[in-house]
Amino acid sequence: MTELSAFPITGKWPARHPERLQLYSLATPNGVKVSIMLEEIGLPYEVHKVSFEAEDQLSPAFISLSANNKIPAILDPNGPGGQPLPLFESGAILQYLAEKSGQLLSLDPAQRYQTLQWLMFQMGGIGPMFGQVGFFHFFAGKEYEDKRPRDRYVNESKRLLAVLDRHLQGREWMVDAYSIADIAIFPWVRNLVERYNARELVEFDTFKEVQRVLARFLERPAVQRGLKIPA
Repeated sequence: MTELSAFPITGKWPARHPERLQLYSLATPNGVKVSIMLEEIGLPYEVHKVSFEAEDQLSPAFISLSANNKIPAILDPNGPGGQPLPLFESGAILQYLAEKSGQLLSLDPAQRYQTLQWLMFQMGGIGPMFGQVGFFHFFAGKEYEDKRPRDRYVNESKRLLAVLDRHLQGREWMVDAYSIADIAIFPWVRNLVERYNARELVEFDTFKEVQRVLARFLERPAVQRGLKIPA
């Protein structure tokens, strides 16, 4: 049996199936990236809910695995060299799982780096900017009388959506084939318009190509399953 007891996180969230990859997450845009990826590649895993209400993400057990106290994080009992591998940061996890499974990240160098380019675009742009729109439009920041911070992030989010819209013209997915770039980007687009109720604010209906590919993304059975994990 795989031994994971050396990792403090298993004290707070015991592994019922220690031979499987352990996922510590919540159904946020970053969290569902990894659950969607795992559903797409068919790798057995066990999920543990990290409750924000209970401030699980601030617990010493969770921080022992995720130094930045952010979800998602994984503990793979069958990491490189057959040794357990703890890993945090959703972009790094997507790349790791793609390389581990040989799926959703091309071996062709040019296509591979183009995929990673759009993964970094999401990590450095879409995630932070859309998240700020959520704060200033939907969460506590909506009460601020000064709307200049909100408008700054709204305008940048519209610019990023325009970048996506131009790029997707004549394309089915972000790169030549469905990849980790799509898994990274489209949960955030969905969250912006559905969770943050920012469809009108960012003029989402003007971005026809983004709408088209988002709809296609949401039709995938693995995506539909991954969006509900953890319940």
